[in-house]
Amino acid sequence: MAQQKPPQPKPIVSTQSFLAFSEVHEGIIITKNGELRAILMASSINFSLKSEQEQTAIVYAYQNFLNSLSFPVQIMMQSRKLDLTKYIAKLKEIAKVQGNELLRGQTIDYIYYIERLVKVANIMDKKFYVVIPFMPPSTTQIKPSAGLFGNKKEASGPKITPKDFEKYQTEILQRLQVIQSGLGSIGVRTAQLNTQQIVELMYGIYNPEEAEKEKLINFNHLNSDLVESEVEK
Repeated sequence: MAQQKPPQPKPIVSTQSFLAFSEVHEGIIITKNGELRAILMASSINFSLKSEQEQTAIVYAYQNFLNSLSFPVQIMMQSRKLDLTKYIAKLKEIAKVQGNELLRGQTIDYIYYIERLVKVANIMDKKFYVVIPFMPPSTTQIKPSAGLFGNKKEASGPKITPKDFEKYQTEILQRLQVIQSGLGSIGVRTAQLNTQQIVELMYGIYNPEEAEKEKLINFNHLNSDLVESEVEK
């Protein structure tokens, strides 16, 4: 009777191999298939508080804005529990140096009220983002259903040289200006995310539970090209 071979251990795959982007450079995401993505954070407007005439004007202005676009965009909404850790820490520092005992006591009571409110009430913080893509001529256009950063199966692709990046960066910044101008006409303020903000956004998307407990350090201190777990080591 033939002896059964022991099962072969499965190869350990790095987490980075599952990500659809290779790096973030100067506030622009570079995907593994050589495409670029820039992200704008957008403010909200109190649409329900507007008059009927104002609502109609906003709807038509937004419709004209979408019809004027010659490139695709993606709108993403992120809903997450409100984090007031930094705000509360700042209030505690103010309370420590407060010389007036009455104001110091009121500040401490306010801190206690905020902490209890956050624990009892499920307060959600909603953020809105506009993702602007740029596909260099040498890359193949992705399908609309490929997701936020393209199809993960297209992991291998052309490399972007620094000279090409400068040229593509100019193109995508022009698209950013078009988006900012169009949204600004309906009262929506926008701001481009820098490298640190994009890294924090990606960290929160891929690690939602860890992002609430452990904050990400400055990306300049992340000097390792590959992060390995204890199992991988």
